Amino acid sequence: VQLQASGGGLVQARGSLRLSCAVSGASVTHVGWSRQAPGKERESVARMVGVSDITYADSVKGRFTISRDIGKRTVSLQMNSLKPEDTAIYYCSVHNRGYDYWGQGTLVTVSS
Repeated sequence: VQLQASGGGLVQARGSLRLSCAVSGASVTHVGWSRQAPGKERESVARMVGVSDITYADSVKGRFTISRDIGKRTVSLQMNSLKPEDTAIYYCSVHNRGYDYWGQGTLVTVSS
């Protein structure tokens, strides 16, 4: 199973970014995005299980949207109204056959 995340970069506060994750070797039924800011532990940002089970961290509710394309095996994270505290390395993940797989991460930097 391989995951390749992309779309990170530098953006000003209140701006938007869209992260994408290409998945190979696994379905995208159970997917998620997490992030790790400098000096902090990794935290779950958004998770999608099955058809309609979607959860978001309180800190991103109303600003971030997770989506997927089952045919293309891609997972996306639309991030709007970005804040400096959203600065982190973002990781996509997929849960498949009892295991969690992670991509290499993509850096998002939000300037004030």
